[in-house]
Amino acid sequence: MDDLEKAILIMFDESGSIDHELKKRAENYCNEVKENKSSICRLCIEKLCFSNLVQVQFWCLQTLHDMIKSCYLSMAPEEIYMIRSSVFSIVYLEPVDDNNLRRVLEGPAFIKNKLAQVLATFIYFEYPLIWSSVFVDFLPHLSKGNLVIDMFCRVLNVLDDDLISMDYPRTAEELAVATRVKDAIRQQCVSQMVRAWYDILSMYRNNDEEICTSVLDSMRRYISWIDIGLIVNDAFIPLLFDLVLAGSLSDSLRGAAVRCLLAVVSKRMEVHSKLSLLQNLQISRLFRLVAEDGDTELVSDISALLTGYAVEALDCFKRINSEDAKGVSMELLNEVLPSVFYVMKNFELDATFNVIQFLSGYVATLKSFDPLREKQLFHVGQILEVILVLIRYEPSYRANLDVMDKIGKEEEDRMVEFRKDLFVLLRTVGRVAPDVAHLFIRNSIANAISSSSDSNVEEVEGALSLLFALGESLSNEAMRTGSGLLSELVLMLLSTKFPCHSNRLVALVYLETVTRYVKFIQDNTQYIPMVLTAFLDERGIHHPNINVSRRASYLFMRVVKLLKVKLVPFIETILQSLQDTVAQCTIMNSTTEVLSGSEDGSHVFEAIGLLIGMEDVLPEKQCDYLSSLLRPLCQQVETLLINAKLLTYEETNAKICIIQQIIMAINSLSKGFSERLVTKSRPAIGLMFKQTLDVLLQVLVVFPKVEPLRSKVISFIHRMVDTLGASVFPFLPKALEQLLAEIEPREMIGFLVLLNQLICKFSTSVCDIVEEIFPAVADRIFSVIPRHGLPSVPGAVTEEIRELQELQRTLYTFLHVITTHDLSSVFLTPKSKAYLDPVMQLLLYSSCNHKDILVRKACVQIFTRLIKDWCAQPYEEKVPGFRTFMIEAFGINCCLYSVLDRSFELRDANTFVLFGEIVLAQKVMYEKFGNEFLVHFVSKGFSAPHCPPDLAEQYSQRLQGGDIKALKSFYQSLVENLRLLQNGSLVFR
Repeated sequence: MDDLEKAILIMFDESGSIDHELKKRAENYCNEVKENKSSICRLCIEKLCFSNLVQVQFWCLQTLHDMIKSCYLSMAPEEIYMIRSSVFSIVYLEPVDDNNLRRVLEGPAFIKNKLAQVLATFIYFEYPLIWSSVFVDFLPHLSKGNLVIDMFCRVLNVLDDDLISMDYPRTAEELAVATRVKDAIRQQCVSQMVRAWYDILSMYRNNDEEICTSVLDSMRRYISWIDIGLIVNDAFIPLLFDLVLAGSLSDSLRGAAVRCLLAVVSKRMEVHSKLSLLQNLQISRLFRLVAEDGDTELVSDISALLTGYAVEALDCFKRINSEDAKGVSMELLNEVLPSVFYVMKNFELDATFNVIQFLSGYVATLKSFDPLREKQLFHVGQILEVILVLIRYEPSYRANLDVMDKIGKEEEDRMVEFRKDLFVLLRTVGRVAPDVAHLFIRNSIANAISSSSDSNVEEVEGALSLLFALGESLSNEAMRTGSGLLSELVLMLLSTKFPCHSNRLVALVYLETVTRYVKFIQDNTQYIPMVLTAFLDERGIHHPNINVSRRASYLFMRVVKLLKVKLVPFIETILQSLQDTVAQCTIMNSTTEVLSGSEDGSHVFEAIGLLIGMEDVLPEKQCDYLSSLLRPLCQQVETLLINAKLLTYEETNAKICIIQQIIMAINSLSKGFSERLVTKSRPAIGLMFKQTLDVLLQVLVVFPKVEPLRSKVISFIHRMVDTLGASVFPFLPKALEQLLAEIEPREMIGFLVLLNQLICKFSTSVCDIVEEIFPAVADRIFSVIPRHGLPSVPGAVTEEIRELQELQRTLYTFLHVITTHDLSSVFLTPKSKAYLDPVMQLLLYSSCNHKDILVRKACVQIFTRLIKDWCAQPYEEKVPGFRTFMIEAFGINCCLYSVLDRSFELRDANTFVLFGEIVLAQKVMYEKFGNEFLVHFVSKGFSAPHCPPDLAEQYSQRLQGGDIKALKSFYQSLVENLRLLQNGSLVFR
């Protein structure tokens, strides 16, 4: 063993016993040997001839492959000939230098595949222009037996994988070479190749199934582009069917023959020829195989063939115009579909998605039939059976799905995704054959009700899921009137208590389905008691599984929103049924399971609020209902706040958790009451909410630094602003002062949003409040936000920076809201004047430089509005220094320099809107500041980019004119011209 062989063995060693450094040295040594281009190829051939080490053989073949691929065009002709002849001799078992090379062809598959790859690379470069006889020379050697036949198949397979197959992306060069190779094979030797395939299959079918399988696999790859007549004839097709139908043969061989038939069926051709091909195949010979207990892999192959056949028949039906031919296509479909359905219902297949796509296409085609024929109606029923079978969960997952552990969650997620296409198919069936779909679902539910087998849970869940999904295909009119069997289905749904209703999945899909069909109940109010019972008994809100009961609360709230007034007669009954649930929602402790935000239990209160908040409820009843809910909740809060500061950490957390739940409950309850009702028609209701607000504001006093509680209180104040209107004013100073007292920067965002709501709703009415609070707000914000913005480099953006960026964005909105609601005087109060300069500097910097174009637009709009507010009369100066700041700082930097910067992309829609605001600002500045602005802008601003005098003069004329659109258009062309003049050499900031 020489040094190279030792190095190769060390390099490929996977035992873990070789030192990493030694392996690296071995690899470097092998690479050095490769670098000797003059001798490496001959060395590799010699090693192939003499070495019995597979690692050495592989390294040599890999090196040869790399050399040919990368250096072929620069290699000497004699060297190419030496490599080619040596490799080809190995491939077809001709000795090189009297050495028997059977050991290479008898070696592992990876050696033979690499050898085939080397030969295929020669074909890439040389066939047919240089080495025209490669296939003709190869074919006679197939008589040497299975080793050579196997290599022939491997060469064909590698050629397909690396060059011919369109399953992989190809370069233009590869496509050209592939065309050249295929054309040459078709012209020169394809018939001999096909004859060789046939002879090998006939000769070896009973004594070497493995080699026959290899031949069929290679043949399948080539059927798509060779003359189909070479395969579809009286010799080859019967042979393929014989192989498939021979039960004594292995399933792998039979499956390979099936895949060849699928390649035949899928061959692209003219539609009449395809239809004739499908007819003559007599595919029905294979139908019995799917009913036999065979290997699933074979059934999968046969299923793919039958589906492929059906796809082609359907395609013929769509493409062909002759009614007779259409009839033939439909007969072929009718013949094959039962077997397709059988396989789908009885076997798990990898190609399920493809079958579903085909069935969707088939059902869509049935739209052209009116009415559907008997056989088509039968097939539609079979498709529904297939859907029902496929959407069922495996019983083995039942316990996991019920408790929703990790396995259950993964299985549910998988099934949700898997069902999507099936439900699309179901909805298509529902539109094409609604009566069939309704009848099938009714029977499915009836069967599920009557079944007592172990699969009852999965049966019920599947049947209900069908009814739920069907709802998406129904029009509002069909849903409302209960057309067809729909009214019967809804009645069956509402009146049924399934034995397995305790199962989480069954309970959830039942409630979702009832909710989906509530539109029918709107016009059929006699069913309302049944709907209420379904939600209020153990099937819904009182279900033992908390996930189900919480979801039921949310869905019940949606049902109440839809039925609203029609539920007034049932309010007493509903409230009585929910007494225990209402109590339970506000006695949660810190160990309570946390559920998703949309199902936190407060939806019960929202539903109750929607019910009792209607004007259709008698005033005295309404007061009683609300009082009976609010009083105990408020008392509970007051009790929890007593001596709260003396509690242990654990006790405090438990109280905080309960208070949070109570605030959320009251918040949700208030959503049902309109401002008009509580402030005008029934002020007694408003008084109750004011008293509640007074109680809840105490939470901020007792727990000033508990962020979740502060957030919940802010949310409730938001609600009260909407509900109580202006009557909330007396509570605001105290509330805002308390919120601001212990506020953290990240909490400031929610506080500003609250102020924005107040300003947007009440405008100048809250002027005194905003004036009082603004200095403290500005002080807090400018203590954490620099006036020149925050870092935007990706690596510099920490979680803290992200919070500050969000605060800054909210601040811009706050300043914008102030100025656009006639409150700019807020900035000018004695206490606020100290913050005027930081505000102006931040707005200026952001209007010129902020990465967010919408922020820049808001800043420009703020300045424009301030000009109008503080400079109402020309040359008036309400704020000393403001006019000079606008002319010299804003006018030059934002209105000119920032738009000249090439980063200001005028083709971007948002940026173009910002550009319009900047032009408008110039117009307003000219109107308010006159020639003082114009002269400074032209003389100082235009001098830096060397604006030609004629363009400056045109700008002056357009600015003084009355057409803002003309000004905007001219200013855009001016900016583009100035950019060309300065040619990127001047960067404006």
